[in-house]
Amino acid sequence: MSTGRLMKLLAPPMKLEEMGVPQALLEDMIFRMLFNEGDVNIARFSQVMGVHARIIDDLLSRMKQEHQVEVTKAGSLGSLSFTYGLTDKGTKRARDAFERSQYVGRIPVSVEAYNEAIILQTQNTKRVKPDQVRNALSHLILPDNFHRRIGPAVNAGSSLFLYGPPGNGKTTVAEAIAKLLGQGAAIYLPDAITVGGQIIRVYDPHVHLPVKEGDIPFHTSSLFNSDPEKVRIDGRWRLFQRPAVMVGGELTMDALDLRFEPVSKVYEAPLQLKANGGMFLIDDFGRQQISPQELLNRWIVPLESEVDFLRLQSGQSLEVPFKQLIVFSTNLDPDQLVDGAFLRRIQMKVEVGGPDEKLFYQIFMSVCKQYNVPFDKKSFVHLLQKQYRSRGRVMQAVHPRDIVKVIIAICDYEGMPVQITPELVDEACECYFVDTNMAATLGDVRPSTAPLMAMAN
Repeated sequence: MSTGRLMKLLAPPMKLEEMGVPQALLEDMIFRMLFNEGDVNIARFSQVMGVHARIIDDLLSRMKQEHQVEVTKAGSLGSLSFTYGLTDKGTKRARDAFERSQYVGRIPVSVEAYNEAIILQTQNTKRVKPDQVRNALSHLILPDNFHRRIGPAVNAGSSLFLYGPPGNGKTTVAEAIAKLLGQGAAIYLPDAITVGGQIIRVYDPHVHLPVKEGDIPFHTSSLFNSDPEKVRIDGRWRLFQRPAVMVGGELTMDALDLRFEPVSKVYEAPLQLKANGGMFLIDDFGRQQISPQELLNRWIVPLESEVDFLRLQSGQSLEVPFKQLIVFSTNLDPDQLVDGAFLRRIQMKVEVGGPDEKLFYQIFMSVCKQYNVPFDKKSFVHLLQKQYRSRGRVMQAVHPRDIVKVIIAICDYEGMPVQITPELVDEACECYFVDTNMAATLGDVRPSTAPLMAMAN
């Protein structure tokens, strides 16, 4: 990353012409704030709009000369301490400003500035190391070296396809990746961007988590040549954790395009734009309200070119970076879900399969420890033999947690100490599973119980 270019881009403008946005956009914001709040001082304008007080003072002086605002209270520190209110002429202009938009907040940055900042902050970002990935996945019981399938995809920062049977931790793995990214280098993002006089709101409080003072990661603070708290940054930009957008079956095509809000007259950024610099997880891929083919047609070019094209209501299009780790998670057959052209554009494919007996044993013990339930090997062997081997039932990583929770509920209902016994295991499985006739359909093929007996001993 070019630190010098980024710091120049984030430097606070001291003159109106350095803002990179039309003067009318700032004036409209001033009118709306005065209309909403009544008398407003320059410090308040500067705080809300993220603009240096000198620019606000200069604008208000011009507006005062045009009899749109008036000084309602003079301070002792010159014009920078003045408080302003609307005149009758200014009130009419304020109503006109609300007709154009109801946005009140930090002044947007130009789409050109946004694009450059995203590209600079996603080039040559700090790579995650094997120990970091292992630590991020440490709360999960996974096959040896599973981290080697995840780490390269995170560092590549492009795309990852998680597939496998349900209940084995695909979503949990993706959430661990999001947490790993969030602990990495923070990223500067604006609240909104502007193009063609229109405002596009990027900031989403559910996605963008501000970095608190004193919590700036070392590899982010090292961007500065001095104390980062003493380096002045354009107030329109804020430091956030790397964003993580997670969607499931509720995803619609509208969420992937600019959405115009007719009341506020502001565009809401699509989900992939909010995820820039971080991760975008599409969980339960294939079960959305849009078909995989529709998503393929929408994203096949951005996945390859790392550029997305959005369109305003006026028909004007804008080009924005498509720079996030896209994670698809599905329990459907990938070959039947999407075609080869789509899969080729996804760099890494990772199967998250069901556990073998050894891993299932480790997971069960871990769950018992988590819920403070005494582990009983005899009951566990009974579970494997009767509920899995003899029935041909496939083990899933989620089963131990769910079975133990049912046992706890039964013991709580009976008013007895929580324990695991073969009888309680069978009762819990009868409540939990629905394939009670599976053994009859599979016949009498039963694997040897030798490994189970060895485990019990």
